[in-house]
Amino acid sequence: MTVNLAKGQQISLSKSDGGALSAVRMGLGWQAAPRKGLFARMAARDIDLDASAVLFSGQRPVDVVFFQHLSSDDGSVRHTGDNLVGGTGQGADDESILIDLERVPAQVDQIVFTVNSFTGQTFEQVRNAFCRLIDESDGQEMARYTLSGGGPYTAQIMAKVYRSNGSWQMSAIGAPASGKTFQDLIPAVLPHL
Repeated sequence: MTVNLAKGQQISLSKSDGGALSAVRMGLGWQAAPRKGLFARMAARDIDLDASAVLFSGQRPVDVVFFQHLSSDDGSVRHTGDNLVGGTGQGADDESILIDLERVPAQVDQIVFTVNSFTGQTFEQVRNAFCRLIDESDGQEMARYTLSGGGPYTAQIMAKVYRSNGSWQMSAIGAPASGKTFQDLIPAVLPHL
């Protein structure tokens, strides 16, 4: 059963039978919004959104996974590859990041997922953007955070998974930010740790 997360909402990543999840996938999907006004007859322009996962130890970033570094140094977090145009929106994922929770190093206590518009379009030009968490063992979607409302910003701090009392939790953040790369977003991420 999927939980549709609201901004700031948290869920446990324990299975319904009480067991712990071993691997999850964070999926991202989006579509370019149709053009309005004089340019309405032209096709929507491709938008290159990039999903990144920044691994933190306390307040310090210790590794990152994104389109130019597809695997964390220890191999516990992997990006499946860059999608330059999006297009899935409400359906399947355009970009995915796989997390082997059992292999994440003990010093990593949070993994923050960010999305940025590498081509510089604002989220006013994006529709049907979502971030979802899937249990990799059975393919079941556990949680979904839908980006609604667009806005004049080029990035979003979507969600994080974090350790709490020996188990993993997920929190929807949904904070707008500005920047074309994950590096630009680090100052905006820190208040959410």
